[in-house]
Amino acid sequence: MGATDVVPFVPIRGLTMQDCVALARQLGERVGNKLGIPVFLYEAAATRPERRNLADVRRGEYEGLKAEITAKPDRAPDFGPAFLGTAGATAIGARPALIAYNVYLNTDDVKPAKAIAKAIRHSSGGLRYVKAMGLIVEGQAQISMNLTDYQRTPLHRVTELIRSEAARFGLAVTRSEVVGLLPAQALIDAAGFYLQLTELSPSQILENRLSDDR
Repeated sequence: MGATDVVPFVPIRGLTMQDCVALARQLGERVGNKLGIPVFLYEAAATRPERRNLADVRRGEYEGLKAEITAKPDRAPDFGPAFLGTAGATAIGARPALIAYNVYLNTDDVKPAKAIAKAIRHSSGGLRYVKAMGLIVEGQAQISMNLTDYQRTPLHRVTELIRSEAARFGLAVTRSEVVGLLPAQALIDAAGFYLQLTELSPSQILENRLSDDR
């Protein structure tokens, strides 16, 4: 939507989600009032339920928003002017850590990947907090995903549903990848599931204990 498209505040350590909401709204007011850039608050910082989903806020991108921001009251920003300048608009919000997660299948046919993506993503009836699409990457079918709340829809649940859906096509998962960073808790949860460690605690991890003892 603009030169600075999205600014998310993510609680990692020592902050709550409400702390991040307060920071997002403070920054939103400053950017809107001092810089004259339209600001839309999203996810936990949203002031309207229809703006929680970033995709809804971004609908139409720069061109679409430019045509609607002055004409439609529901497209007015939370802060700043109701028109787009050369810097465009900015979405500022507070959200859990997002995991960019890709799973590869043993085929070069994109159709099964697209079908599986449709089955697992929330917008078409799949898992909550999963955004997904199917594509071909270096000759191999891939389900490309953003997991927007790994605590409510964990990695292992997504992976197992993909395995189940792939089996319907006579396919299997060959590998997966994480793009960028992910919270340690996401890996702890996956280890607990696959190793059936029902009482696994972060405090049992050696490096965590050493860090805490400091």
